[in-house]
Amino acid sequence: MTEQFTAHATHRFAHPVADVYRAFVDPALLALWFGPLGFHVPAATVEVDARVGGAWNLTMVSNDNVEWSSPVTSTLEQIEENRIIVGTSTAHGIPGVEDGTALSLTLEFAEDGDGTIVTLTQGPFPEFMRDMNIAGWTQSFHKLEALLATPKEFFQQP
Repeated sequence: MTEQFTAHATHRFAHPVADVYRAFVDPALLALWFGPLGFHVPAATVEVDARVGGAWNLTMVSNDNVEWSSPVTSTLEQIEENRIIVGTSTAHGIPGVEDGTALSLTLEFAEDGDGTIVTLTQGPFPEFMRDMNIAGWTQSFHKLEALLATPKEFFQQP
């Protein structure tokens, strides 16, 4: 079996913890930013039931080939508003990861002055997938930063 690694990433958002946390549990917001560059998440694929035992599901779709998609289906094992989200999913079709392997995702939220630090831990992955995972999350975090910086009036209906 290939040696396995855990992905670690930290990002500081220039926004309050409540706003950052909400972007992870509000399905409409999650669909707007999740996924690396070159991918989008159709809003209809997002399901978040923000409680222990609840679902955190979505499907990333390639912008270049909409026939290629990557579903993310997780069960929430721990969730505390504005503090932590822990979920587990089962690997399927991930290069270097045996199908059926339990993958863990932990997102920790911490106030940092007027901003928020999000610390991510996810795995296990082979080294190359760990590195791709970190790159994907980093791109997602930048997309979320841009979304959070967008004036709220932009999203309001007349």
